[in-house]
Amino acid sequence: MAAILCPRCHKIVSANAETCPHCGQRKPGLWGATATMRRLGLQLNFPHLITVFCGVLYLLALALDPSAIFQTQGLMQILSPSIQASFKLGVTGTVPIFSYNFWWTPITAIYLHGGLLHIFFNMMWVRQLGPVVEELFGPFRLFAIFTVAGITGFLASTLAGHELTLGASGSIFGLLAAAIAYGRRAGAQLFTRQFLQWAALLFVMGFVMPGVDNWAHGGGFIGGYAAAYVFSRSSEREGLGAYLIGGLCLLATVGAFALQFIAVFL
Repeated sequence: MAAILCPRCHKIVSANAETCPHCGQRKPGLWGATATMRRLGLQLNFPHLITVFCGVLYLLALALDPSAIFQTQGLMQILSPSIQASFKLGVTGTVPIFSYNFWWTPITAIYLHGGLLHIFFNMMWVRQLGPVVEELFGPFRLFAIFTVAGITGFLASTLAGHELTLGASGSIFGLLAAAIAYGRRAGAQLFTRQFLQWAALLFVMGFVMPGVDNWAHGGGFIGGYAAAYVFSRSSEREGLGAYLIGGLCLLATVGAFALQFIAVFL
């Protein structure tokens, strides 16, 4: 009879057990699903996948309107996709949500960027923070935090009246907040202080640099902290709940881009 590790207590149990004899988890094997999800989590590299996906969408945005490539008006607008191209791919804000009823765009806009420097710095932070949060929480909870923070950031920005907004910076602030939440709960003062300093630096830069959506940053930070707080109280390791939430976030992301494609191109 096959044996697995219980997703809650990580002790060996039968894959067909009704409940884990060690911790009481019901259906710890889920007919082999938990073992499959754990292997998938070990194989996936969400920070790398996010970087690649953002890069592909950025190049696609430039390809949809090549004339925008040569319309540079400043340093932050170097190789900046046009508003029309970004709108087709899923930019969010009051116009897409309230005027066109594109309610799914707080998800699609996470992966879109407004220029070469915009995507470069955001992906640099994703590659810097993603592995840290993945080590602390696990890959599925990392993706859930990234998604929830992005959504809450854009909702805050939209409610503040921003007509069009895009970028992964709200999600990045959510990753920063997740690391801070973990450090505070673990009592790691030096660890927490480092990420607080990074968050403060990025917040200040947001107010100094033009065109930065500080509402998305603040909303993303709150969403990321809240998600990390819930995860850190449930278990130190990923289990069925994390697999389910991470999977739902992935399905929501795929579904959002499918709805965007249908609404705009079909």
